Amino acid sequence: MNISIRTAATVLLLTSFMSARDRSNARSMVVTRYGIVATSHVQASVAGSQILARGGSAVDAAIAANAVLGVTEPMMNGMGGDLFAIYWEAKTGKLYGLNASGWAPRGLTIEHLKANDVTAMPPNGIDSVTVPGAVAGWQVLHERFGRIPWKDLFKSAILYADDGYPVPEVIASYWNDAAGWIANDAEARRVYLPGGKPPAVGQVFQNHDLAKALRLVAENGADAFYKGEIARAIVNTSRSLGGTMAVDDLAEFSAEWVEPVSTTYRDWTIYELPPNGQGMAALEMLNIMETTPASPDGPLSAVELHKKIEAMKLAYADLEHYNADPRYAKIPVKGMLAKEYARQRAKLIDPAKANCEVAAGAPPFSDTTYLSVVDREGNIVSLIQSNYEAFGAGLVVHGMGFALQDRGALFSLDPASPNALAPRKRPFHTIIPAFMERGEQHIGFGIMGGANQPLAHAQFVSNVADYGMNIQEALENARFTVSPERGCNIVIESRVAPEVRQKLSTMGHRLDVRNAYSTAMGRGQAVLHDSKTQVNYGASDARADGAAVPEQ
Repeated sequence: MNISIRTAATVLLLTSFMSARDRSNARSMVVTRYGIVATSHVQASVAGSQILARGGSAVDAAIAANAVLGVTEPMMNGMGGDLFAIYWEAKTGKLYGLNASGWAPRGLTIEHLKANDVTAMPPNGIDSVTVPGAVAGWQVLHERFGRIPWKDLFKSAILYADDGYPVPEVIASYWNDAAGWIANDAEARRVYLPGGKPPAVGQVFQNHDLAKALRLVAENGADAFYKGEIARAIVNTSRSLGGTMAVDDLAEFSAEWVEPVSTTYRDWTIYELPPNGQGMAALEMLNIMETTPASPDGPLSAVELHKKIEAMKLAYADLEHYNADPRYAKIPVKGMLAKEYARQRAKLIDPAKANCEVAAGAPPFSDTTYLSVVDREGNIVSLIQSNYEAFGAGLVVHGMGFALQDRGALFSLDPASPNALAPRKRPFHTIIPAFMERGEQHIGFGIMGGANQPLAHAQFVSNVADYGMNIQEALENARFTVSPERGCNIVIESRVAPEVRQKLSTMGHRLDVRNAYSTAMGRGQAVLHDSKTQVNYGASDARADGAAVPEQ
C-alpha cells in the first residue's frame, strides 16, 4: 500500500471511530445474534431475557417482563390496566394485532351518572373504572405464541413482590408526585404509602398482596382474574365504593385479535393498531409530513419542527373528532389514511406561521409502560400496557395489591359523540404499540405517554427514515410534545438549539421548555431484527430507568 492510500485509509478509520465516540446520543444499541428485551426498568428486562435464555418465545419474555413492570412500576401499569400488542412472526412475515382493552360495566351509563348529578365524565374514582384487559391479553398471546409453561412466566414478578426491590429514580419521582392523590383511598394508602409516605430512591418496597394475586393468575390462568377470587375482590371493591362493576362484566370479557392498519412513509411501511386506539393519528401525521421533503438542516431545525408540529395539530383534530370503539361507531380510518386526504390537509399548513385553531377535516368514509422483545428467531413483540393516569383511578383492589385503571375517564357524556359512554363499550384509548419495516429491516417500537404517543411515533419514524439514525439515536433525539393547553402551546426539550426555539416563537409557537431528557416526551423502547444477517439490535430510552438486555 502506498503512503497516500494508507493515509486515506487511516483518516477514514479514525473518522468512523470518532463518529461513534463523539456523538449526541447517550447510549449505544445492544447488538447480538440472540434475543433482546427492552423495557423501562432493568429488572423487568433481565426477567424477560432469562425467559428467552430458557428457550422461551418473544411472547413468553414479554409477559414475564410486563408482570415484573406491574410490580416495579405500579403507578404505570399492572393487572388492573389494559394492553395492546403487535406480534411479527419472522418465519412467515405475518403481523398480528391484539386489542386487550376493557369495556364499561353494563351498569355504567350516561343515565346512571346523570341520576347522581354527574355532568362530565369523572376523571378518576370508581365510575372511571373499566374492565381491565391486561391478563386476558397475556393469556391469548401465550395460547397462540407461547412456548414455556404459563406458571413459569410469573416467578420473577412474584419474587419482586414478595421479597421487594429497591425503587429506582424515575419511578420514585412519579410515586412521589402521586402520593397526595392515592392517599385518598384507604387501601391504596395502606399498600403504596408505607409509613404514610412514598418510598424513596433505593428504598426496598414489598407488596405481598400483589404476590398473592400473581400466584393466583400463575396457578389458575386468566380465569382467576375474570371468574375467580380476584374477580370477586374487584366486584366487592367496586360495590363498597358505590360502583357498577358486576361479576358478568368481568366473566364475559375477552381480548380481540385485530388487523393492524398501515401507511408508507418514504420507503418504509409503518403499522399501528386500529381504533379504539389512536395509532391512526400517527399514520395520518406521517402522511402529511411526507407531502414535503425532509429539511436538509436536520430534524431539530425550525423548518422541520414547524412542519411536524402543524402536521400533528391536523392529525390530532381528526383523531379527537372521529376516534371511538369501532363496534359502536363508523370511523373513517381508510379515508383518514388516504394520501390524497393528507395532501388536502397539508395545504392548510402555513410554512411561516403557527395555526392555533385547527378544526377536524372531512375524510371520506369507507401513564403507561411500553416494552419490545425480539427472540433469537427474530420474532418481535411490540407491547404497551397502562393504568392510564398514575395509579389509575386511585383505587386499589382490596387484598390484591394492584390499582384499577381509569380508562373510562376518556368517554364522553355527549350522546351525539362517537365516543359516548355506553355499556360494554370501549373508550377512546391512548396507548399504541407500533412496528415498521423496509426490506430486511423490521423494527418493533413504542413511546409511551398519553396524547404524546402518535407524534412521538412520527418523530421516531422520521429520525430513522429521513435522517438515517439508528434506533437508539432515534429514541434519544430531542423531541417536542403536545401541551395540555393545546392550540399553539408546545412542550419541547432544551436540547433544541436556542436559536431554533426563538425562530419557532416568532412563527407563533408558544414553547414550554423542559430539561434535556424530559419524561414529558414519553419513554420509549425499540428492537430491530435484520432478517438477512440474523442480527438483533435493541434500544432503551435514556429518559427512563430501563435497559435493553440481551439473552444470556
